[in-house]
Amino acid sequence: MNQREILDLMPEKGFIKIPESGTVSLTPERKVKLLRKGNKLFNEGDIETAERIFVTIGYRDGMIRVGDYYYNQNLHLEALRMYKTAPSPEKIDFLISKMAQVVRSWLSDN
Repeated sequence: MNQREILDLMPEKGFIKIPESGTVSLTPERKVKLLRKGNKLFNEGDIETAERIFVTIGYRDGMIRVGDYYYNQNLHLEALRMYKTAPSPEKIDFLISKMAQVVRSWLSDN
């Protein structure tokens, strides 16, 4: 089974809750202010608040950076959730491939 087939078997909503991004109507000025605030918080290490801002304003690059942070912290499901929210097909495919390798390894050990 390849990655695409595995994704096709997943329920439409998936196994993890994926927030809708950009669902709040904002003026361009307000969006820029929130983007700057989110970047500042991310750089200061307040990832959770930065994530909420990035998802709210639909800031794809910020969501991918949060996903990368989670990936580097070995929080792979959280990373996948952010990559799906962004969306970032390349990151999704990479992460699913890595997860599939782990499952294959577990199965071959038995």
